[in-house]
Amino acid sequence: MKIEAKKLHRDAKLPTRAHEGDAGLDLYALRGIMLGPGERTSVPTGIAIAVPAGHVGLIMDRSGLAAKHGITTLGGVIDSNYRGEWGIIMLNTSDAAYEVVPGERVAQMLVVPIAYPEVCEVAELDDTIRGEGRFGSTGKT
Repeated sequence: MKIEAKKLHRDAKLPTRAHEGDAGLDLYALRGIMLGPGERTSVPTGIAIAVPAGHVGLIMDRSGLAAKHGITTLGGVIDSNYRGEWGIIMLNTSDAAYEVVPGERVAQMLVVPIAYPEVCEVAELDDTIRGEGRFGSTGKT
């Protein structure tokens, strides 16, 4: 499988994998942005990507940014028919400002096959062991 990517700005960086076998493709910031404590913003990448039909691009955190600096993404589902610039929604969960520098790896993209189920209304759903158990229903572990 190949992913087509287009630079929309001369300074944009195409997605890369740091290591062979990595699941995610690293996505890079086009320009620098200061992200204050508790702030969120969309960080431009300067690229457009054609996710293959039958797949979705999922925007995921970079674990190092989250663990070391409290910088997380607010995810994202990029449909295969979208052709505009990709922006990464970032949130600073820490008490300190964080500077995103141009060319920094800010997120990763997973390309995942998807199903297109038909939604059918029913009067009842089948029973399961969990049933209607909600958040925390399996106990603290």
